[in-house]
Amino acid sequence: MPLIPEEPQIHESAQGPRATAAAGRPVPTPRPVPGPRSAASPRPGRPGPGPARPAPPVPRPPAAAGPVPAPRAENRSDLGTGPQIQVIPAPVDGAIDAAEEAVDLLLESGRAPGDVLVLTTGDQHPWAAHELSFGEDAYWAQQDAREDVFFADASAVARAAVRPVVVVAVNGGSDEDVARRLPEARERASALLIVCGDQERVDSVLGARV
Repeated sequence: MPLIPEEPQIHESAQGPRATAAAGRPVPTPRPVPGPRSAASPRPGRPGPGPARPAPPVPRPPAAAGPVPAPRAENRSDLGTGPQIQVIPAPVDGAIDAAEEAVDLLLESGRAPGDVLVLTTGDQHPWAAHELSFGEDAYWAQQDAREDVFFADASAVARAAVRPVVVVAVNGGSDEDVARRLPEARERASALLIVCGDQERVDSVLGARV
């Protein structure tokens, strides 16, 4: 009798591609795409992370305006017409700190930041030194804007605009320089001049030259 050929056996492994293994493979998580730089990122030309520049004090809510409440200050009302003068005793290396404290008190008493000019007779205030590193035009433009406290070297007082209050930090300079700069600073103050420095040194200058 004739032989019937056996039908080929179909194994399960031959039924198409093995999709099961592919389906079970974990799908890789897409890597995050960097977004745009935030507003907090330093703009080109500005220094990156590091010590922040000393910023002028933040404006505070207006209060009743009046003279700066400085208990350690000595009012000098015997010097004729002109702005009121207050002397705050401070060592050379503490004159800037005393000046900044005086500015804080001024703002707390209701003075607008744009009313205040701070001068230094020795090393520049760190804020002024930092802003000058971006060019004098941009630096002096901030004075003209009158939006904030402005810090400058006393040697540049001739370029400084008149403001109601001038604070001078006697943090260095020769006696001749100080004697010359204080009268110039007084001319820039329309209401109040505050001098922070060595008591005897300031008294000798204020008594003879202002």
